[in-house]
Amino acid sequence: MTTGTLHHIQKGGMLTVKEAARLLYVHENTVRRWTEQGALRAYRIGPRGDRRFRADDIARLLRDDNKGIRYDLLGDSGPPGRAA
Repeated sequence: MTTGTLHHIQKGGMLTVKEAARLLYVHENTVRRWTEQGALRAYRIGPRGDRRFRADDIARLLRDDNKGIRYDLLGDSGPPGRAA
């Protein structure tokens, strides 16, 4: 993650698809698909309708959905503070 990305997050700025994908450790097309499926909220900007994301929405996805990770298949009890 670049210093610019951290600056955007700290200032409450909007993240690009690329920046969101880096934070989520997924491909950019996965981020786009999640927005189409309604799993991640995107804000459309400009005449092309480019997607932008709030850091809070990405944090919520990680906290609430765990990106679909099956911790039981990994031999793990799950994320900290959450029952398996």
